[in-house]
Amino acid sequence: MDMYNSTWIGSTLNVVASTDPTLVGRSGQVLDETKNTLVLLEDGKSVTFGKTAITFTIDDNDTVVQGALVSQRPEDRTHRKYRKA
Repeated sequence: MDMYNSTWIGSTLNVVASTDPTLVGRSGQVLDETKNTLVLLEDGKSVTFGKTAITFTIDDNDTVVQGALVSQRPEDRTHRKYRKA
């Protein structure tokens, strides 16, 4: 499954790198996604992360997603073609 083109709501997001070191290692269930943010359910609380500040994985998948590259509306992201490196 291509993580860039799938819907992330309901999936588990794990932050693997960030410009803010306090965010590394945090994880939670994706509740909502906007153009610039991801809202996670973490320990029973809703937490908002800026996409540009994090690099993450979805559902323990090996694909690492750079948040800065997916800064568009989710409905646009799921139909976009991404170049594979």
